[in-house]
Amino acid sequence: MFWLALWWGLALLVLWRRRVLGMSMLWAGLVVLGLLGFMALPDALLRPLENRYAAPPAHTVGQHVGVIVLGGATGHPSSFAAHGQVPLGDAAERMTAPLYLMRQHPALELVFSGGEGRLLPTGTTEAELAGVFFAQQGLGMRRVQLEGGARNTRENAIKVAQLLGPRCQQPWLLLTSAWHMPRAMAEFQAQGCRVTPYPVDFRTGTSTPLTEYSLARSLLRWQTALHEWLGLLVYGLTRG
Repeated sequence: MFWLALWWGLALLVLWRRRVLGMSMLWAGLVVLGLLGFMALPDALLRPLENRYAAPPAHTVGQHVGVIVLGGATGHPSSFAAHGQVPLGDAAERMTAPLYLMRQHPALELVFSGGEGRLLPTGTTEAELAGVFFAQQGLGMRRVQLEGGARNTRENAIKVAQLLGPRCQQPWLLLTSAWHMPRAMAEFQAQGCRVTPYPVDFRTGTSTPLTEYSLARSLLRWQTALHEWLGLLVYGLTRG
């Protein structure tokens, strides 16, 4: 939407001197906006990311030391400050799936990593919200470690590796959104951590019909898909 706004702004400037070209640019932007609403397009970018890793068989979960959970599921802390309830966003499975795993396997530990990635910090980290959420859900906090300094995926891996030390080379489950898993796995493996992917928060199915249209939902998926593919490119170029 930002780039479309720039395009339309440029079209309005051109319109003063070259009316035909300016009008063509305005209509072209409108057509692109309409096409962005077809869900099949961003889903085609998300699907290969989500399908790269499958969740491990249920009987192998107990063979791990614990589960490393990455932040990105909580909403703005202001609602928590006002109402005392931890807000969960679209990626809520990042918070709910660990509860199931911990209850099914009492020996598992949980490491949550999430700081503040906002441009304007609020003073409340995702780790703090996660601690409150897990405690409210009745999870024994003696099994939980919270890391609140990471602002992005690379820092998640670095800071968790520092927190665990040599224990990072033991078998751990890595739990994050399926579309985020390729980037997360690459970063944790680069730190020497022994992690098994446990993807959650899938956004796509086996296919998306062309009749499925929603401009608002589709734009969010475009944002997620482009962010991840660009992140994979940049992280791949800068890893070393």
